Amino acid sequence: MSADELTSTAATRRSDRRRAGRMPIPDVLRGVAILAMLIAHAGPFVPNMPKVLLYVQSDINDVASPLFALVMGISAQLVWNRRDGLARTWLQQTWRGILLFALGMWMSTWGSWVAIVLQALGALLIVGVPLLLLGTRMLIVAAVAILLISQPLIALARGALWIFTQPGFVIELANAVALGPSYRLINLLPFFLLGALLLRHGFTRDRMLWIMAAIAPLAYIASFAIDKLTDAEVKSGDYLDTLHDIGLVFAVYVAVVFAATARARGEWERVFVPFRACGQLALSLYVLHVGLIALWARANGFPQGNEPLGWLLIVPGMVLVAWVWWRFAGVGPVEWLMGLLTGRPKRLRPVR
Repeated sequence: MSADELTSTAATRRSDRRRAGRMPIPDVLRGVAILAMLIAHAGPFVPNMPKVLLYVQSDINDVASPLFALVMGISAQLVWNRRDGLARTWLQQTWRGILLFALGMWMSTWGSWVAIVLQALGALLIVGVPLLLLGTRMLIVAAVAILLISQPLIALARGALWIFTQPGFVIELANAVALGPSYRLINLLPFFLLGALLLRHGFTRDRMLWIMAAIAPLAYIASFAIDKLTDAEVKSGDYLDTLHDIGLVFAVYVAVVFAATARARGEWERVFVPFRACGQLALSLYVLHVGLIALWARANGFPQGNEPLGWLLIVPGMVLVAWVWWRFAGVGPVEWLMGLLTGRPKRLRPVR
């Protein structure tokens, strides 16, 4: 048996042991990601803030989509580890990706000011899940290779003006893959593969976690310094933008794993409750808050000044809704429907 197969087998056994109870770390990470999106999308309600808060809000916005991709990679690897059948699992994940893509296209017509991420996440599942069949070493190579070709590929796509003469669906697909102004498959895929690799490795305090802890501030500071001290024009999806995202995502991942593996886990579990609630209802919260923003935009237009009520509705309001639903109903309604449509039905069960 090869080293890659031994690594994969060991990771599968670790995952099997953990499945006696739902793993909290992916839910917490997903909860952080959806909360970051809520804060970012509620930003237009409070445009008149101090510059330091606007800068923090910008970083919160930047961490959301790559962190979502990371957690999707973790979840996809968990699904593979269940050994439900290669063809069945691949078809279910592909169908889920198609549904996410279709839902994103529909939500784009609602009239909100939100840049919808679901098309890119749907494409991420379709392309990324088959790559998880690779051994660990080859998966590392694939992640690095995709990261290296990301900027040239996006530049090439942006120069292909003929794409914009194609039918609407083709343009949507091109946006999801490489042309989107905010979210692109080519930039999210390395984070997706990293999530799978982290699950294979295990959520433990070891040398890998300390390395990530060291890389996080170095990547963030380097991206900031290069941006401010050079004439480099930073575009979304460029290497410098990705370096910035790496710093943010690594910092969040390290913080959550350190907290989850601390001796005082009981204290952290209480802190984690709202994040776990939001994480388990992330898709429902995403659909709900975009719908509410669309209703606001249609009734009042884009905010011209601070609208605290709108911010309170989208951020703490959505967290409260998530906690109440999670506590008394369990699975989110959109998650339940998605499970039903993809052949992985979820039973509604309140938290005990």
